[in-house]
Amino acid sequence: HSTDFEVHRNWLAITHNLPLSQWYYEATSEWTLDYPPFFAWFEYALSHIAKYFDPEMLVIQNLNYSSHATIFFQRFSVIFTDILFIYAVRECCRCVNGKRAGKDIMEKPTFILAALLLWNFGLLIVDHIHFQYNGFLFGLMLLSIARLCQKRYLEGALLFAVLLHFKHIYVYVAPAYGIYLLRSYCFTANNADGSLKWRSFSLLHVTLMGLIVCLVSALSLGPFVVLGQLPQVISRLFPFKRGLCHAYWAPNFWALYNAMDKALTVVGLKYNFLDPTKIPKASMTGGLVQEFQHTVLPSVTPLATLICTLVSILPSVFCLWFKPQGPRGFLQCVVLCALSSFMFGWHVHEKAILLAILPLSLLSVQRAKDAGIYLILTTTGHFSLFPLLFTSPELPIKILLMLLFTVYSFSSLKSLFRRERPLLNWLETIYLIQLVPLEIFCEIIFPLTPWKLTFPFVPLLLTSVYCALGITYAWLKLYVSVLTEPISVRQKAE
Repeated sequence: HSTDFEVHRNWLAITHNLPLSQWYYEATSEWTLDYPPFFAWFEYALSHIAKYFDPEMLVIQNLNYSSHATIFFQRFSVIFTDILFIYAVRECCRCVNGKRAGKDIMEKPTFILAALLLWNFGLLIVDHIHFQYNGFLFGLMLLSIARLCQKRYLEGALLFAVLLHFKHIYVYVAPAYGIYLLRSYCFTANNADGSLKWRSFSLLHVTLMGLIVCLVSALSLGPFVVLGQLPQVISRLFPFKRGLCHAYWAPNFWALYNAMDKALTVVGLKYNFLDPTKIPKASMTGGLVQEFQHTVLPSVTPLATLICTLVSILPSVFCLWFKPQGPRGFLQCVVLCALSSFMFGWHVHEKAILLAILPLSLLSVQRAKDAGIYLILTTTGHFSLFPLLFTSPELPIKILLMLLFTVYSFSSLKSLFRRERPLLNWLETIYLIQLVPLEIFCEIIFPLTPWKLTFPFVPLLLTSVYCALGITYAWLKLYVSVLTEPISVRQKAE
C-alpha cells in the first residue's frame, strides 16, 4: 500500500464531513489537502458513493484506515474514471496521419499510438499499483490537445483551464497552450512566408479566451475569495518548505547537482578540506527531505529554480511564436515545456515525467527522429519510477510489465520506420542496456551487502543519477532537433 491510499482517503473524509471553509485548514493527518478546488469537489462527489462501501473510511480520525471495502472502492474509482482517458486516446488517434499505415492493422500509426498510450507502463503502475488519479487528468490533457489539433480552440482552452484547477502541476505546459492559442486563434491569418499578419488580430477571440479563463477560475477559486481564504489555498498548493527535491529524487538536473555535492563532500572529508562536525548527518545517509542546505555547492532557492525553468522554456516558446505553426510545433513545445519544468522545477515528483512521455507518444508515430527520442525518454523515465514499488512481491511485476511495454515500444516503432535510419545509435543503445545491470545491483546485490544499513540511499541515488543522464540527453536532443529544423521542413510537415 502506498501512502497515496491514505492521502486520498483523508481527502474523502475532509470534503465529506467538513464545510467548505475548513477544507484547506484541516490538519489532523499529515496528508493535508493540497490539490486545487476542482479536485476537492471530485473527492467530495466520490465520498457520497464511498459511504455505501464503508462509511468508516469517511471518519477523519481513522488514520491509515484500509479495509477491503475501502481498497476496493479506491481501486474501482480509478478504473472507472479511466473511461475519460480511453475516450481522449481515441480522439488523439483521429488526429494522427495514417498514410504510413501498413497492410497489418498492428502496423498502423493509430494502433501503435493507442497501445503506447493505453498500455503505458508508467501510468499503469502509478495509478493502478502505487495508486493515484492521473488517468482521467491525462485524459483531460490529451483531449484538450486533440481539440486544438482539430482547430476546436475554445473547447481545447476550456478543457485545459478546467484541468489546471484539477491539478496545478499542468501549469508546466501552460506556456505552450497560451502561446499556441494566441498565435493560432487570436491571430486569424498569416503572411505567405508564414510570418504573422498583425492586422488579423481578433479582439473577439481574445475576449472569448479571457472569458473562459476567468469563468473557470471564478468557479474554482471564487468561493475561497469570498471567504478570504485564497492565501491559505495558495500556500497549500505551493508548499515551498518541502525542499528542493522529493524524498525519491526525480531524475532531473537537481539530482545531478545533489550527487555532485555529495561527491565533493566525500572528497572534502577525505582530504580534510571540510569539518566533519559541521556537516549534517542526513546529507550523507538519507534523501533530501524538507529544507536542505548543500554542503559544498551553493544551496538552491525556489526563486533560482523558477528562473532556471523560465530560461529553459523560452527557446521552445520562441520557436512556437516565430516559426510557422501547427499541431506538430505545438506538441513539441508542450513536451519541451514539460521536460524543462521537470528538469529545473522545485520539489519535482518523479511521476511528473509522464507529463512529457504521453504527449511525446503522439510525435513518436509520425517521425523516426522523434521515435528515437521517445524510446530513450520512456525507457529511462519509466525505469526511474521503479523505487515507487519497493516491496519484494512487486519486483517481478514491475520488471515484467516494464519489459512487455519496452519490447512492444521498440518493436512497433522499429517496424513503423523500418525503411528509415536506425532509431538509436550505438551509444544510446549501450546506455539503455546498462539499465539491466543497474537494476540487478540495486534490487539484488546491494541488499545483501553491509552497505545497506550504512548507506540505504545508494540504490535510489544511483537510479536517479543514471536516469537523469538519459532524460537530460533526450531533452537536449529534442531541443536541438526543434531549434535546427529548417522552416521549409516544418511547413512541409504541417
